[in-house]
Amino acid sequence: MSETTANNASDQPEYEVEIPSREQLLEAVKARLKPTSFEEIVERFQLTDERQHIGVKRRLRAMERDGQLVFTKANAYGLPDRMSLIKGRIIGHRDGFGFCKPEDGGADLFIPHHQMYSVLHGDIVLAQETAKDAKGRREARVVRVIEPQQSDIVGRYFIEHDLGIVVPDDSRINQDILIPEHAKKDARHGQIVVARVTKRPSHRTSPIGEIVEVLGEHLAPGMEIEIAIREHDIPTNWSAATEAEVATLAEEVPAEAYEGRVDLRELPLITIDGEDSRDFDDAVYAEAEGDGWRLWVAIADVSYYVKPNTALDKDALERGNSVYFPNFVVPMLPEKLSNGLCSLNPHVDRLCMVAEMSLSKSGKLGEAKFYPAVMNSKARMTYTKVAAILAGDPKLRQDYEPVLGNIETLHSLYKVLKKARRARAAIEFETLETRFIFNAQRKIERIEPVRRNVAHTIIEECMIMANVATARLIESNPEAGALFRIHEAPSSERLKSFRTFLAELGLVMTGGDEPSPRDYSNVLEQIADRPDAELIQTMLLRSMQQAVYSPDNAGHFGLALEQYAHFTSPIRRYADLVLHRAIKALLKKQQGSSPALTGAWMYPDEQLDQLGEHCSMTERRADDATRQVDEWLKCEYMQDHVGSEFSGVISSVTSFGLFIRLDDMQIDGLVHISHLDNDYYHYDNERHLLIGENSRKVYRLGDKVRVRVRSVDLDERKIDLTLLSSESPAGVTRRVEPMPPRRFDSGRADKKDKGSRKSGPKPSANSGTKSGTKSGAKSSAKPGPKSASKKGRGKRK
Repeated sequence: MSETTANNASDQPEYEVEIPSREQLLEAVKARLKPTSFEEIVERFQLTDERQHIGVKRRLRAMERDGQLVFTKANAYGLPDRMSLIKGRIIGHRDGFGFCKPEDGGADLFIPHHQMYSVLHGDIVLAQETAKDAKGRREARVVRVIEPQQSDIVGRYFIEHDLGIVVPDDSRINQDILIPEHAKKDARHGQIVVARVTKRPSHRTSPIGEIVEVLGEHLAPGMEIEIAIREHDIPTNWSAATEAEVATLAEEVPAEAYEGRVDLRELPLITIDGEDSRDFDDAVYAEAEGDGWRLWVAIADVSYYVKPNTALDKDALERGNSVYFPNFVVPMLPEKLSNGLCSLNPHVDRLCMVAEMSLSKSGKLGEAKFYPAVMNSKARMTYTKVAAILAGDPKLRQDYEPVLGNIETLHSLYKVLKKARRARAAIEFETLETRFIFNAQRKIERIEPVRRNVAHTIIEECMIMANVATARLIESNPEAGALFRIHEAPSSERLKSFRTFLAELGLVMTGGDEPSPRDYSNVLEQIADRPDAELIQTMLLRSMQQAVYSPDNAGHFGLALEQYAHFTSPIRRYADLVLHRAIKALLKKQQGSSPALTGAWMYPDEQLDQLGEHCSMTERRADDATRQVDEWLKCEYMQDHVGSEFSGVISSVTSFGLFIRLDDMQIDGLVHISHLDNDYYHYDNERHLLIGENSRKVYRLGDKVRVRVRSVDLDERKIDLTLLSSESPAGVTRRVEPMPPRRFDSGRADKKDKGSRKSGPKPSANSGTKSGTKSGAKSSAKPGPKSASKKGRGKRK
């Protein structure tokens, strides 16, 4: 019934003696009506050897660290749930308070300002719910930090009163870090540095740390990317073992790799990507077949080069995906693979995995087969060129005559697939994206909209078909084991909020409590010609859940598909690589071993669960990091436009003001409530509006506005605007709301409710993004609000 400590490496394997397992210790504590002392545990398990005592103590400490047990002031071990303790992660807020996000789900707990002095954003803690505060939030106190956050902290180094401090760039960390003279590593006043906490904060002292890296001067070109990479813990260095492994790879496809593969080198496959793309995952070819089509989607065979459990594989898994910043990429694979051996470059042989599919005249997916192949891309096409060719550009049609037939066949197939997509009522969004245009000094010259053309949608439909075919293969052969891309239906809370928003605009969504994708598509059809269509679409997107990776298929709500997986981008997504390995394992089981099936791997269920969570996390991490850089660059651009006037639309309404999205640039700024016409304003959360008590002036989502840029704070990534005029879009009917009752606690926000002025809509308080404003300077000796020293840093030169 017992085990040795060697069975659990984290519990000191050097003690080769029989001691109780974690499960046995938990059962022993559960069996008693009150917390259990160490002596009672020794007696319960009859532990007579001193080495057993040491081993059990270490195991109990490990169980404390993991939140399984709590060591009480009475020197006994208790169960957290019996002590009403909740294990969760601390999420700091720039205004000094924080939240504890429970590990097992449920509503976040509010952590008041004074409780945040001794913890840091990211700490794993045990918290105890105490009461509800004046706003009705569940309040808690931190009982114990069981897992301190280990990440290094990026910030700006200052010298104040002969004392070095680092002011964290992440405003969720509200304590400045004291830096002793011997630990400053040649950092100069005002530079951006990376600091490591060496002594944790307490109620009486600030955290103490050391500088481990000096990134450079504030506002140097590219500094925003350096900061984002480190704040979000995005790996950028390859291990020595990976570099050695990559060095052994040849520059061209090895001769032995051709064996056992289908030869598609004569098939006129082409790649279609953006002008600035350097890694080409996919190539396509289609031809008419009877009254339908046959479609080949060839995907880079990354699994041949990146073998399971190698150093290269471990580094790729840690990254999870490539991260794309403006003019900079952190790749999932080394450049020799991502831009070389694995990239389907034109006119060179490349290894690939192929999905060969039969499609009916109505676009219905029929038989599909998968196999390893070797290909030779006949052209590197761009979306712009393909769209121009289809529009009849005579020169391009002549230049690309050898692949012209393929392009036109793909276009014909796309038209059918588009009809099929609409028939199943997939939710189609027409979102506006932007890109930064830099000059030679990497200063932003302009921000311009990026609009999708027909070539984007051709490739999109081809990739969807391949992903559906792959998901069906895995679902029909569950022993293979892989990750599905799932997108579940909206939650009831988000659905209710979206319906209320629609009602305010005089719109109705059918479907009751469980609307289908068709109900959402019907809304998009209703608003197609409305001037506020883009905003409504944005709110629809916000009502959706986030797509994630999972070994359990739950379908894809947004695409209205019962099965969906990611097969088409193994160069830049680890989940796709997992799927390729599973397909090879399945083929190996069916056909026997072959050199072409190198890299085949069957994952156990428990590992797939972990992979799904990890790949979903790295995807969110990449999104957060790129969003942070975009916000920084947009604020930098707007610094040159203080005093300029712009048109825009109210994109978010909060209790402290209005967020305005500037037309064509997707830049958000805040008109603070104190800068609206003098009145008492009431905030209606359900209907997303502010209404003046005396003037009865109403500000709502979707209203067209004219604003002037009041100020820009690059350090806080905030843009302040002044409202010049507002009006409801022409042709848009609004529901007329009754006058709210007078409340003496309403009106303009006071100093306790300054709110966020960041360049974007205010997220929920526990979302972990910047919001609110910082307090003034603090004493160097005690924890508290951050130093104000980083204000007024100016613009990048």
